[in-house]
Amino acid sequence: MTQPLLEVTDLNTHYTGFGGSRVVKAVDGVSFTLEEGKTLGLVGESGCGKTTTCLSLVRLLAHGAEIVSGSIKLEGRELTTLTGAEMADVRGNEIAMILQDPMTSLNPLFDIGDQVGEPAERHDRLRGTALKERVKALLHSVRIPSPDVRMAEYPHQMSGGMRQRIAGAIALAGTPKVVIADEPTTSLDVTIQAQYLDLLRKLQDETGVGLIFVTHDLGIVAKMCDEVIVMYAGKAVEQGPVRDIFTQPAHPYADALIRSVPKLGSKEALYRIDGQPPDLSDLPPGCSFAPRCAVADERCHAEEPPLLEIRSGHKAACWKLD
Repeated sequence: MTQPLLEVTDLNTHYTGFGGSRVVKAVDGVSFTLEEGKTLGLVGESGCGKTTTCLSLVRLLAHGAEIVSGSIKLEGRELTTLTGAEMADVRGNEIAMILQDPMTSLNPLFDIGDQVGEPAERHDRLRGTALKERVKALLHSVRIPSPDVRMAEYPHQMSGGMRQRIAGAIALAGTPKVVIADEPTTSLDVTIQAQYLDLLRKLQDETGVGLIFVTHDLGIVAKMCDEVIVMYAGKAVEQGPVRDIFTQPAHPYADALIRSVPKLGSKEALYRIDGQPPDLSDLPPGCSFAPRCAVADERCHAEEPPLLEIRSGHKAACWKLD
């Protein structure tokens, strides 16, 4: 059996505050693998741990957050034990991240050429004409018109769609093996969003890069992803092939998310999930979704269900699986 490109095992990332008296289990026992050329989707409501999972992979966690246990292996190399300097060499070169808002990753004081070229300059040691040609090729690959002109311009001179594509060019500049896209289409209109997704898919086909796609949009998951993890309260409550989860969702939360998607032409009232996600620093006993679940019983409120395989590659954590 071939080694997966990325292998995450029992990842736990906690935020600690107020002198250690308050612990937020932002990522709680998440495990998954990513194969070369495949796309994994992370879905769930805001605050369920999707972004913290991704930031853990690149070890760019905020102050007060730390990986308390678990393993992150990139082509068999353990990332959690690397020094800060060693991890800096991995970021951009082997694993890269596209942030939700490109203006948080683009520096308004540097021109586009400098910012797109920085990973290639650092990791591939390119200089002068060779670096300039690499930047032009990257801008061309993400459909930036007139790259010679755009290289000398600044982020504020670009449209939102162009800034997002430039953020993608920066992520690809170091020719990484894994790219994490954290809701990269949120600020884009529908037309630009479709173009951006097609571009990511084309670049993936050309390079074989593994892609982790974080989104609230299940339509994007259906279009882009091979596998999907449904997260709730820091845990993976269901994971498996996209087709299985869309056609046979096993966890009530996954089922509710799918039922909440608006249907074109339908006159039925939009389905909603009542209640709010729990406070991660004060989780209820049993299943975290039980207070909002229509089928929960006493056992659901008392015992936490394990994540079990219900068919090949398809897992869910629910006492109602039978």
